[in-house]
Amino acid sequence: MNGPVEPSGRRLGRRTVLRRAAVLGAAAPLIPATAATATAGESREAREHGRGRGPAAGSVSFRWLGTAGWRIDVGARTVLFDPYLTRFETGLYQGAFDPRTPLRTRPDIVDAHVGRPELVLVSHSHWDHLADVPHIARTTGARVVGTETTYHLLVALGVDAGQISVVKGGEVLDFGGIVVEVVPSLHSRNKKCAYFAPGTLNAPPATVPSTISDLPEGDTLAFQVRAGDGGPSAFLMGASDFDERAVRGLRPDLAMVAVPSSTVTHRYVPRLLGALDSPGVVVPVHWDNFEVPLSGSPVRDPAMDLDAFVAQVRKASPEVRVVVPDYRTVYDGTMRPGGPR
Repeated sequence: MNGPVEPSGRRLGRRTVLRRAAVLGAAAPLIPATAATATAGESREAREHGRGRGPAAGSVSFRWLGTAGWRIDVGARTVLFDPYLTRFETGLYQGAFDPRTPLRTRPDIVDAHVGRPELVLVSHSHWDHLADVPHIARTTGARVVGTETTYHLLVALGVDAGQISVVKGGEVLDFGGIVVEVVPSLHSRNKKCAYFAPGTLNAPPATVPSTISDLPEGDTLAFQVRAGDGGPSAFLMGASDFDERAVRGLRPDLAMVAVPSSTVTHRYVPRLLGALDSPGVVVPVHWDNFEVPLSGSPVRDPAMDLDAFVAQVRKASPEVRVVVPDYRTVYDGTMRPGGPR
């Protein structure tokens, strides 16, 4: 289950061949400049309109932190997205989910994975995305980027308000060469077209949050992070729904796509990949049991059909490379094993 899952290589039509040429044009600048000469058969238009044109793949690394979380290292600089590492039990996977489960953080576990981040991006405020962020922010001084709800919750949990940047979607922020585009997004829905703990905060909570139900969703964002001047770019999702108009034109090199637990979102995979213009690499996330320690291999969430998701990606975009990530692998800027540690 671990490692890359490649497309089948079946015979392609003219339109797909042309699209593949564009993808090759996008991928070439992710390798060292000495090797970035035009591939035989690659069109000039594909080279000039490729996606990433930035640092070599070896200068950027990606580590999956489980659930939707990522650690992105650009040289000596670290960006985190939805880092949930404590992974405490709520009864969710035993059929006895308890909304009153106390919030907790395991500093020893968190600190072993996050390094010294300067930036933490938060998609939404549910516990499996936010619960470890207060500890990370307080102990590292990292800037946190998230919604107004995230802001109020973090301040209530002891984070300095000056560390938090409130965003709504549409912002393009330059953090000294690491460019973050904030994308308005949507939370995924279950078979009843609902989800846990909806709601937003426009003021501090009445009491300090102490249980998972005290952390409402508070609107959902996605982020596109460009590692350095020109690429590679990664589209990061924290939930399996999206605003089709908001993502159109982003054209990321990598797309970290949340696996859905239901079919409520109409044509989720083909619509998303079409709006993103078929990124070169798709990485499925949020398909693992996030109450199992991160120290082992991923255990599948039984509500998520990972195999069906991969099949849908292959059908919608045969030229896309799918990489099913593992906790223990460090990936380079093309999502191949062997990034800098």
